[in-house]
Parts: sequence; structure tokens; C-alpha cells
Amino acid sequence: MLSTDFKNELAKFRRVPLAHLPTPLEELTQLTRLLEGPHILIKRDDCSGLAMGGNKARKLEFLIADALDRGFDTIVTGGAIQSNHCRQTIAAATKNGLRCILVLTPSWIQGQNGNLLLDKILGAEIVLTNEGQPWEAKYAEIEPDILAQGKKPYVIPTGGSNALGSLGYVEMINELLTQCEQINRQVNYIVSASGSGGTQAGMVAGNKLNGSPLKVIGISVGRKKEDSVARISSVAEEVGTLLNQSITLNEHDVEVLDAYKGGGYGVPTEEGLDEIQRIARLEGIILDPIYTGKAMAALADLVKNGRFDKSDTVVFLHTGGTPALFPYGYQRWITKG
Repeated sequence: MLSTDFKNELAKFRRVPLAHLPTPLEELTQLTRLLEGPHILIKRDDCSGLAMGGNKARKLEFLIADALDRGFDTIVTGGAIQSNHCRQTIAAATKNGLRCILVLTPSWIQGQNGNLLLDKILGAEIVLTNEGQPWEAKYAEIEPDILAQGKKPYVIPTGGSNALGSLGYVEMINELLTQCEQINRQVNYIVSASGSGGTQAGMVAGNKLNGSPLKVIGISVGRKKEDSVARISSVAEEVGTLLNQSITLNEHDVEVLDAYKGGGYGVPTEEGLDEIQRIARLEGIILDPIYTGKAMAALADLVKNGRFDKSDTVVFLHTGGTPALFPYGYQRWITKG
């Protein structure tokens, strides 16, 4: 049995203000009409404000507060060289007077563009991994030097996807339910890109804690379904522990679809790229090639294949990532017109 005071427990965690909240909830009128399916809305976490926006701002509000409260002076995190998470992390660190080291994994994308360009503008100290080396292993190599400088490094996992960071998406569910109540809408599904898992874990936990019947469908952008489900379930249960609640998940609570990931993380799909163009020309909203393009292509396919009733309301979570458009072959749209 869940206690009704989880919001009081959540309020005990300090946050540093980083995101512009609440983010907008908008109707996708043209897309709804075109697909002839359910009512589709979009939750605009790309409008969260921090360094061109994105979902990591909500997580970083809790993580940066924790680092400051515990006396750390250096933020360390890592990811792919075009990581949205790293771009928002350096912005959050800078805004709060903290040094930031980004440990980045090179990819087939070349050039100083997109998120990497923004990282450098924001003043990140960048360390590149060796070929095939996880960023955590590279950090283990440089950590002694950082400590020898008298610095106290606070390590944030990929995507900010631990239980503390995921509290940001428990709060997002609270926010979304309030917005839906204000417009007298009952949401049946949320569709979201799913990468490192923290965003979906927070939403799953938030649903459980609120007793909400809405269903979260995660669209994997790289991981196998089984790996994603196991990670998301574990983090969601840890969220419950942080909030002094018992969260017990069944096999239906965590849904991840991995049929839309294409060549894996960081590799766009043709369907995703097509969807970027379609949503731009239908709704004036820009998606990205690595997360939201794939997720929107999945949503369109699910509608086509009858996953939703026409009377359902589906919210698409826009997690940001727009800077990744530029290094990922924008010539496609110039040549195709």
C-alpha cells in the first residue's frame, strides 16, 4: 500500500533552479488528423531552457543540489561525443560555479559541431576515451590526477539516470497530471524515447505513487529490451526507497520496445529522419535524429498498427536533443527539399 504523502517526501529534496517549469503541454492537431488515430499531445521538455533545453534539466536540479550540499567542487560525467546530457551538465555546473569534466566517447561523427561545439562554448574540460573504452574506465585513469589537485569530484552517471536524478520525472508526472486536470483530459499513454532509463524510471515510479492508470511506453534508442526493462525497474524501485515508499512492479509496468532502434545508439533511422521532416512541416516542432525522431516514428507505427483506441489520449514526451541535428547529416533535407 502506497502512502499518500510521497509528495511531502519529494519536497524534502533540495533542487537548484535550472528548468523552466512547467513545460508546455500542446495539442498535435495536424498529426492527430493525419494519423486518424488517438488524440496526440506533446509534453515540451525540449523547452526546459537550460542550454537549449532537454529532459536532463529536471534530473540535474536534484543532482547539482546534492553535489553542492555535500561540498563537491567538480562535476564529472560522460557519454557519447554528441551527448545531450553532457551539454546540459556543463551548463548546470557552470551556472552553479562548479568545474566540469566531460569524458566523451568518439564516434563516426566528425567535426566540432552540435553538442560538442556547445560543450566547448560552455567551457567544459573534455577528455576523450580510447577506442572501445567505456567513459567510466577512462575516468578511473584520470581520477588520481584530479584528487591530487585537491579537487572533490562528484560523478554523475550517464544521462543522470540514477534514483536521485529520476526524481525529476516523478515530479514531471505530478506536473503532467495537474496540467491534464486543468484542461479536463484523461491521458492513457505516454510515449518517450528510452536511453539510459532514468526518465522512464521516474515516470513509472511517478505513476505508481500517484495511482495513475496511464501507461508509459519507452522506445529504446539503442539497448535491448531486456536490458532496458531490468535497469528501469531497478531504478524505479530505488526511487521508492528514496521517498520512503514501497514500489512493487509487475511485468506490465515497464514496457520498452526495441524494434525501432535501427543500427543502435547514435545511428539515425530513415523512418526517424522522415518523421523529423513530417513533424516540422505539420506542427512546426523540431525533433532530433537520435531520440525523439526514433520515438515519433515508433508512435506513428503503433497508431498504424492499432495499438491505441481512437478515443485514447497519448502524450509524446519531447526530451530535446535538437543540437544533434547539425552534425548528423542535415544535408539530407537540403538535397531532398
